[in-house]
Parts: sequence; C-alpha cells; structure tokens
Amino acid sequence: MSRHVVGITLDNLEDLPRPCRRCVYWEMAPHLRGTAEDFGETELEKEAWVSSVLLEWGSCGRVAYSGKLPVGFVLYAPPSAVPRAVAFPTSPPSPDAVLLTAFHVLREFRGGGLGRLLVQAAVRDLARRGVKAVEAFGDADPDAAEPGSHDCVVPASFLTSVGFKTVRPHHRWPLLRLELRSATSWKEDVESALEDLLGQVTVSTAAPQLSRR
Repeated sequence: MSRHVVGITLDNLEDLPRPCRRCVYWEMAPHLRGTAEDFGETELEKEAWVSSVLLEWGSCGRVAYSGKLPVGFVLYAPPSAVPRAVAFPTSPPSPDAVLLTAFHVLREFRGGGLGRLLVQAAVRDLARRGVKAVEAFGDADPDAAEPGSHDCVVPASFLTSVGFKTVRPHHRWPLLRLELRSATSWKEDVESALEDLLGQVTVSTAAPQLSRR
C-alpha cells in the first residue's frame, strides 16, 4: 500500500489521533492550557493555533497516510508561536531555528520508517523556505512518564537517530538541533532507503491551502 505525506491544513486537522487533536501542550502556556482543559475548549484552541500559524507564517506540519489511513503527523513552527518553548530548563530555542513540537506515529506502524519519512518531509518543506535549522526538545527518559499520561515530547533517542545533535544537554529535557545545510545528503540517503523499504513514496511540498469556513 502506498504511503504519502501532505501538509497539515484545517481540512485534514481532524485526521490527527483524537488525543493529539485535543492536546494543546505546545500551543498554549501551561496555566492557560489547564483552563482550556477544564472548560473542554482544547480542540477549538488547537484549530485556532493552526489557523493563526498558517496565516502568519505558512505550513506548520505534515500528515502521513498509508493508503487513505492517517498513520502519523509532525507539527513545527517558529519558537515565538510556541508558548511551551519557554517552559523547559534548556530554553530558549535558537532564534534562527524552527521548533519541531508534536510528533506521533501510530503504534502499529512504528518501526517501518514512517518517523523518518515525516522528518524528511518537514526538512524538505523548511529547507525550501530558507530555514537554517530545526530544533526540538527531546525526552531523554520517556519511560519516566507517569502511567496514563499523554507524552507530548519526542524521545531524544529518536531525534538523534535521524540526525539531530544535542546542543544543550540535560538529564531529561535536552535541546537538539538539525542543521539543514548538512541535511541535504541525509535527505537523499533517507529518501533512497525509504523507497526501497516502503515502495512508492510521494511527498507533497506544495504550500497548503487554508480552508475558508
């Protein structure tokens, strides 16, 4: 079955897994997030955030599909658009970098290269737009998360496996960086490997069209 990646828009935002669709961990300051959760307004806040970033900055994510089934996604934005970015002990992100925030692949589709495919799609989009680097806060100990909690930080081990380098170490929340100037050969190698592994792979680099409601 073919696998492809497209830009996130308001039209396909509903294809995110329900817990992720409702999650505003990155999109709201911690104290405001709690209020939105109490009043059941997180889905509206998530949609408002995506709409604002699309209008003011442009494409802010990618969704991966296996056939017609959405199987993973990645979100990214300038640090100034990510309230949570100031709440880590390794903050702030670099001003020349875009921040990779939410990232998820359905459990039953992990281990087949989809995580790399999503990172590749994000890199391709951002490099085309002249971005110098991507940074991300990593979780160095994902197993330490409380049982039943929704973990919204990408495991640091995954980020290093796809080329990110630690620029600000921390025992739990390191800040990692991927220089897009050095990512060109990495992208080519990953693309070739993924084509062999997954068969037909298509990645959309067209700017998403904002739906009008």
